[in-house]
Amino acid sequence: MSFLSATLSRVKPSPTIAMTAKAAELKAAGRDVIGLSAGEPDFDTPQNIKDAAVAAIAAGKTKYTAPDGIPELKQAVCAKMKRDHGLDYTLAQISVGTGGKQTLYNALMATMNDGDEVIIPAPYWVSYPDMVLLAGGTPVVVETTLANSFKLTAEQLEAAITPRTKWFIFNSPSNPTGAGYSRDELKALTDVLMRHPHVWIMSDDMYEHLAYDGFEFCTPAEVEPGLYDRTLTCNGVSKAYAMTGWRIGYAAGPVELISAMRKIQSQSTSNPCSISQWAAVEALNGTQDFLTPNNETFKRRRDLVVRMLDEIDGITCPTPEGAFYVYPSIAGLIGKTTPAGTVIENDEAFATALLEEADVAVVFGAAFGLSPNFRVSYATSDAALTEACVRIQRFCASLR
Repeated sequence: MSFLSATLSRVKPSPTIAMTAKAAELKAAGRDVIGLSAGEPDFDTPQNIKDAAVAAIAAGKTKYTAPDGIPELKQAVCAKMKRDHGLDYTLAQISVGTGGKQTLYNALMATMNDGDEVIIPAPYWVSYPDMVLLAGGTPVVVETTLANSFKLTAEQLEAAITPRTKWFIFNSPSNPTGAGYSRDELKALTDVLMRHPHVWIMSDDMYEHLAYDGFEFCTPAEVEPGLYDRTLTCNGVSKAYAMTGWRIGYAAGPVELISAMRKIQSQSTSNPCSISQWAAVEALNGTQDFLTPNNETFKRRRDLVVRMLDEIDGITCPTPEGAFYVYPSIAGLIGKTTPAGTVIENDEAFATALLEEADVAVVFGAAFGLSPNFRVSYATSDAALTEACVRIQRFCASLR
């Protein structure tokens, strides 16, 4: 009998972390690797947020807190949900976790039973299916298409729902595609969900504030108030506030679910870092003025990357509505051979060869459940992006 849990055989390590680690190894060995695999803003955390953390340390706010967050942060989340979406929540309906991933994981662990299904549109964030598997559930992956801008249709959602469906995981703007659902597109999905009262909605809104070209973000419970009592709205401060390392995520939902999530967290990590919580209070309550210039920078970078990648024969790169990713198709490159003799059989072979032969790190599409594509994170400098795209152009031109 194996010493390790059989559950581990059902999950795999994060491919994005693996690719980032491989790029770091090559860089440490002296290679001039440009990393476009990590989903992390290159901006520094805003000064007012850092000042709030320092003030918390000076005030001795370094002790244990309630397992799922201090009241001040829960109140800040309530105020944010009311301000941005017109949704009313009480403190008992808010859970604060160690990053957005923990709130999603806690919810799945608190609700999944054997045989329960979770609908996940592909391409998806790499952790969704594995978290479902760890919780004992069954991921039901529904592939979207480039022709439909990688967005799930109402017909696809309707067809995927069965009596065993427990959750529908929704992410807009999306990681890895950057695709954002308009209000009308989301309303079509919520209309389907209203016909299936046994299905709950887990809305991952982490990229809410990263939207371009007039795209207006909206969240399911906002679009369809009838879903309020079976929606868990998840978010955090990692992306828009450049606070990835601070590890604060939060969720708003029904009291019974939040209470169950609190029970899970109380027996696992307990409270998130107290200092990070106070910093997050300032992030949500303080000035939001930096969001606009940051988004202007991201939009400029998006346009640069889309333009340069779309110039490559064999690559099609759609323009996304938000986040800081593009998800180009390499359908026109499949079957070609690199100068080193590697056949581009799939997107994993493409990404591996691109790293080894051109010193550019991206993440292959199969990691996100939809091929043949790759993900580029443009959350880095214009100079690095330009050089990386030149290398990708040169690499693709060398294929035979």
